[in-house]
Amino acid sequence: MADQPAPDQATGGFPHLDDRGRALMVDVSAKDVTARSATAAGTVLLSPVCVAALRDDTVPKGDALAVARIAGIQAAKKTPDLVPLCHPLPISGVSVELAVRDHGVDIEAQVRTTGRTGVEMEALTAVSVAALALVDMIKAVDREARVTDVRVLAKSGGRSGAWTRGD
Repeated sequence: MADQPAPDQATGGFPHLDDRGRALMVDVSAKDVTARSATAAGTVLLSPVCVAALRDDTVPKGDALAVARIAGIQAAKKTPDLVPLCHPLPISGVSVELAVRDHGVDIEAQVRTTGRTGVEMEALTAVSVAALALVDMIKAVDREARVTDVRVLAKSGGRSGAWTRGD
């Protein structure tokens, strides 16, 4: 098996590609272990009837927000099983918050670790799966629910330090 190239060799600066352009899992063993965190967010757009059912706790399948929260936490821990080039990380903490708004439900997840690589993908996965679980819970009430605007809001730790979305 060929050694992994440095990011500036033959790959145009893409460390997830070998010298033949094939995908590989980056070797992070030389990176420092640091405290890292990432926050991601997304929205599930819902009908006014569904928003009212969430607010009144009358969703036929039960507590949709609790199920979505737990699904998001579980998903963060399973990210390497779902995203092929993600490293398994020792997740220190995951929080998933869901807020019912007039337009639907806003979801925000924060993931923390002490490791050699960041947890942006874990935060994005937590938001995405929480949104999917919510849609599954409310689909009998709103068949037109739409998951939208899943994005990283902020990250910290590692060589590149802190970053916050600019919009």
